[in-house]
Amino acid sequence: MRVSTIGLDIAKSVFQVHGVDGAGAVVIRKRIGRSKVLEFFAKLPPCLVGIEACATAHHWGRELQALGHTVKLMPPSYVKAYLKRSKNDANDAAAICEAVTRPSMRFVPIKTKEQQSALMLHRTRQLLVRQRTMLSNALRGHLAEFGIVSAKGRNGTNALLEIIADGADSRVSPVVRGILDVLARQYSAIGAEIGSIEKSILAWHRSCEASRRLEEIPGIGPIIATALVAEIGDWKAFPSGRRLAAWIGLVPKQHTTGGKDRLGSITKQGNRYLRWLLVVGAMAVIRHAQKHGTQKRPWLGRLMERRPRKVAAVALANKIARIAWAIMVHGDRYKEPKLLSAA
Repeated sequence: MRVSTIGLDIAKSVFQVHGVDGAGAVVIRKRIGRSKVLEFFAKLPPCLVGIEACATAHHWGRELQALGHTVKLMPPSYVKAYLKRSKNDANDAAAICEAVTRPSMRFVPIKTKEQQSALMLHRTRQLLVRQRTMLSNALRGHLAEFGIVSAKGRNGTNALLEIIADGADSRVSPVVRGILDVLARQYSAIGAEIGSIEKSILAWHRSCEASRRLEEIPGIGPIIATALVAEIGDWKAFPSGRRLAAWIGLVPKQHTTGGKDRLGSITKQGNRYLRWLLVVGAMAVIRHAQKHGTQKRPWLGRLMERRPRKVAAVALANKIARIAWAIMVHGDRYKEPKLLSAA
């Protein structure tokens, strides 16, 4: 029995294996417990193993690569087209085995432990920021019921916290103050945890030369730079900066038929976290340009004149992603564009 390609459907406890030989004939179709997976693959000769890029896929990819196998991760949405009839573990593994051999298939690079550690910092920070926003909204909503309304943003929330802490303020009854004090303490505690995580991200950023080079691009700070380095391991996997921007999702959604191009708003596909960060960074550049002028970036000035601000931010985020690709692939550093001399 000579196995050439294996489709591995991973799960929490039970894994499904579907293997074929060089002629495409099925030679393995079995279920394996989690504790037996490495033992099973250690007995096989080196072969191509396909896995859907889902939870724990990068871990198993690293483990199987250490055994000498060639592992390729694929987006689950791309594998779905090869699924025959009913969905079950056996059919999923067969679809993975078929999809991994297709020449047009797109693959997901396997992340290192360092990349996943950095991404864990980002994911945890993102979760805590959402929780802090929920607490802020709760404080605003509860106090608005008593006629106390604050300004938008962090400063407005801090003003509400001062009202809650002021026992002499008669607008808030003791019962309400006791309840809101619980939310206020939780809000402050989460803020402290976010600060601690950001210190860890900054330390990782300072130790990473690639991240420091990305920070030189306007609109990219330590948070965005470390996220780019952690999410994109091999920048050369993208043949151009346009491909990288499309992978992130900073391109219009296309609905073209009969030779008629129809472009809509940006697609919801791609890396949502990087897309959100880059658009936020682009908005910061636009706010700075509105305050100090666009003499250094005439392209952005012309764009802002004919497009809404948020549309311009998405276009600028697309350009930032392409600049980042060029810097990382060619090993350059960011240089401010040279202005054309006036006629």
